[in-house]
Amino acid sequence: MSGRKTGDDGVTGQSAEGHGRHETVEERADRLWGELLQELRVAQTGVQILFGFLLTVVFQARFTELSDADRAIYTVTVMLGAGAVGALIGPVSFHRLLTGLRLKPRMVVWASRLTVVGLALLFCTMASALLLILRLAVNHTLALWLVGVMAVWFVLCWGVPPALARHARAERGAGGPGEGPGGGRTDA
Repeated sequence: MSGRKTGDDGVTGQSAEGHGRHETVEERADRLWGELLQELRVAQTGVQILFGFLLTVVFQARFTELSDADRAIYTVTVMLGAGAVGALIGPVSFHRLLTGLRLKPRMVVWASRLTVVGLALLFCTMASALLLILRLAVNHTLALWLVGVMAVWFVLCWGVPPALARHARAERGAGGPGEGPGGGRTDA
C-alpha cells in the first residue's frame, strides 16, 4: 500500500500495541466515516421521532392546562431535542460542505465529537421528556425519582460498557485479548 498509514495512534499504520489494519489515512477515514454514518442512522431516527412527538404536544387541548413549571420543562425539552437533532444531523453538512477538499480525516474527528454532543443532548432530552410526562402521571417527587432511575439506566447502557472496554484495553496493553491470528487486531 502506498500513502501514509494511520492506526490507533492516528499517525502510523499500527495501533499503539504495534499491530494495525495497515490502512492509509484516507482508508481509515473512509472506514470510520462509514461506521459513524451507521451509528447516526440509529440515533437520528430515535431523536427525530421523539422531537416530532414533542412538537405536537403544544397543539393538544390539555397543553393549556399545564402549570408554569411544566411549560418550562416542555420548553427546555423542545430546545434540548432541537439541539440533539442539530448535532446528530450536523455530520451530514460536514460531509456535504467538505466533500472533495481532502479533509475527511479531520471531518471524521469533528463529526465524531458532534455526535457525542448530540448523544449527550439526546440523554438530556429523554430525561426532560420523562420528567414532563411523569409529572403529569404521578406525584412530582416520585417523578423525580423515576427520572433519576432512568438516567442511571441510560448511563449504564450508554456509558459504562464503552468505559469498561477502554479500561480493559488500557490494562491489557500489547499482546492482550482482541488480537486475531498473526497478531492482528480484531477490534476497531
